[in-house]
Amino acid sequence: MGTAQDIGVTRVGSDNWVMAYVHLAHDCQIGSHTVLANSVTLAGHVTIEDHAILGGATLVHQFCRIGAHAFTAGGSVVLRDVPPFVMAGGNSAQPHGINSEGLKRRGYDAAAIDAIRRGYKTLYRSGLGFEEARQAIAEQAREVEALRTLSEFLASSERGIIR
Repeated sequence: MGTAQDIGVTRVGSDNWVMAYVHLAHDCQIGSHTVLANSVTLAGHVTIEDHAILGGATLVHQFCRIGAHAFTAGGSVVLRDVPPFVMAGGNSAQPHGINSEGLKRRGYDAAAIDAIRRGYKTLYRSGLGFEEARQAIAEQAREVEALRTLSEFLASSERGIIR
């Protein structure tokens, strides 16, 4: 059940692996093909996109989004959005590279993974501010299909991303 102030429903997609003691609060939107390991706790209004993996005892603050193919380490505390493809961990969660192994398992080729890695470096290692990095990734996404997911996520983030 959801709340009248939001979309009014909690949704869980298909082919998910939800382990023991997972808590999904009101108005959560869970995509498909996700893994929520033991004791993951999602506050209200959280969105988990397709193919995301949350390690055991990950805590996600209300209104946060976890992007497609993202990965959180066990015990992570997520206070801001985690962009697609990003591996994050810690309290509070910080970026630690891309989920390249998960991308390989899902059929992404080397060129796509390299493009995603370059997008990650633009966002986190270039020294650019968020808005400048977002614009640079949007430019890259015009030519590289794999980066469109990241570009669209960054453009729509309301809470801000982990940095």
